Amino acid sequence: METKINVLSESEHEVEVSLDYSEIKNEIDEAYKKERKSISLPGFRKGHVPLPMLKKIYGEVIEFRASEDIANKKFWEIVEKENLEPISTPQLADIDFKIGSKLNFKVKYEVKPAIEVKDYKNLEVEKPIFKVKDEDVEVELKSILKAHATFEEAEQIENENYRITVDLQRLDEKDNPIEGSRSENVTIDLDDPKVNPQIPQNALNKKVGETFSFKFVDDHMHGEEVHHEEFNYSAEIKKIEKIVPPEISEEFVEKISNKKAKTLDDFKEQLKKNFEDYYTKQSEDIYLNSLLNKIVNNNEFKVPNGYVDVLEKQMLENEKRNAQMYKMPNFDEAKVREQIRPKAEWNAKWQVILSNIAEAENLKVTDEELKEEAKKEAEKTGISEEKLVKYYKDSQKSEALLEEKVINFLKENNPPKEIDPSEMNKKKEEATKKEN
Repeated sequence: METKINVLSESEHEVEVSLDYSEIKNEIDEAYKKERKSISLPGFRKGHVPLPMLKKIYGEVIEFRASEDIANKKFWEIVEKENLEPISTPQLADIDFKIGSKLNFKVKYEVKPAIEVKDYKNLEVEKPIFKVKDEDVEVELKSILKAHATFEEAEQIENENYRITVDLQRLDEKDNPIEGSRSENVTIDLDDPKVNPQIPQNALNKKVGETFSFKFVDDHMHGEEVHHEEFNYSAEIKKIEKIVPPEISEEFVEKISNKKAKTLDDFKEQLKKNFEDYYTKQSEDIYLNSLLNKIVNNNEFKVPNGYVDVLEKQMLENEKRNAQMYKMPNFDEAKVREQIRPKAEWNAKWQVILSNIAEAENLKVTDEELKEEAKKEAEKTGISEEKLVKYYKDSQKSEALLEEKVINFLKENNPPKEIDPSEMNKKKEEATKKEN
């Protein structure tokens, strides 16, 4: 077998292969055996047609069909032997097969282009530092306690610690009921901060059977103008329930804290720690996204279309699985594809940049590092290190570890500039105003 790698462009290569018929004879024979199982002729049962007769009648068709399969098989053998790295679906560009003589073929495939990555060190990247406020903890605590509250029926609303059930009727400008605009048995938590403030105010001191009114104002953009619309409602109280908070005991605190706290103060500290961990991750994510976006924007190049298609397909399949998992109706594949295309293009660019930074900075994942990862996982799972190392090499584990190395390198060479989140929001607002 003669093999030649042709470089067609910075992102497209071609494998050119020449094979003597004797080198593919075994595969051709296997193709005859496979086809023979499904072919019957007059006087012969399926699978029992003599090979000479099969070759005489169907030989040309069988061998030509087999030649494409052989070309595909040989291509992937070459990929493994030569450590080629196609990043999209290879295309059979040309095939020249002469029965009993030769098989020549060419396969085109895309590769990550070699580019000189610019401006990926010493960048100024802002990182917002969020601080936990006492009111954040109190609001979260209040929400948790309310989830464990009980309700007692009452005749009168004395404060906001009540839940009411009402029939709502929309009214026109003259306070007449609008036909078809009535909702019955609507439950409203008067202590919910999202509730229209007029509702708890106007419902105060009301009793079952009494009514109160409120307005809902909707201001929205209609073209370039603000459209103002008022909705008037009358609410008839059908039921009043007093919200009774749970008794704060050691047993209750252990329950809501998953046995991590015994006192309410300890639980508040746990909530505060949860907020801090969440804010820390948010800060890190914002910083890293900003850093990677800057590097991608600093390097303009043509990304291989086939590679974008592959990533788009993967992302689309993930969206389909999520839609099925969460039972989302009316999944619009065309719309979702349009939405994820820019993400696929960004990811394709980042992966090309990543591999070129790794090459420039001599960042690699060694066999020793794979063995170390396998050792850690083997201790947790009981799977042998040898099996795990083989799995890592066959899967994309090495690529994930390399990406982690590159990202750590970029973080070390682009330390963040810590800022107050309000400053970041102010800059974004100013940038938006300039754009408009």
